Amino acid sequence: MKRLIVCLLAVAALSAQQGKQTFTGTITDDECSRADHPRMRMGPTDAACVRACISAHGASYVLYDGKDIYTLSDQQAPEKFAGQRVTVVGTLDATTKTIRVDSIAAAR
Repeated sequence: MKRLIVCLLAVAALSAQQGKQTFTGTITDDECSRADHPRMRMGPTDAACVRACISAHGASYVLYDGKDIYTLSDQQAPEKFAGQRVTVVGTLDATTKTIRVDSIAAAR
């Protein structure tokens, strides 16, 4: 009986980790993943630098929350939020630190 309870608790914990979460941070690119764009000098603004790194260097959009960097599954929606603080709703794959994006909106 104790094993059954332990198994049920483990399944519940894993299921909870796989649910939708809300993340807040800056849309940047994996070349300037910590949103430190001035060193790249790829444009006059952070947004221009992010877009330039994406198009010229084949970089990918990521979310930087000030501590962690998350790869985003959707690489088109972040374009209009380049260099901006946003809220991303999605499911995190903790192993790869990838967010399966459901939605992105400007942070308030």
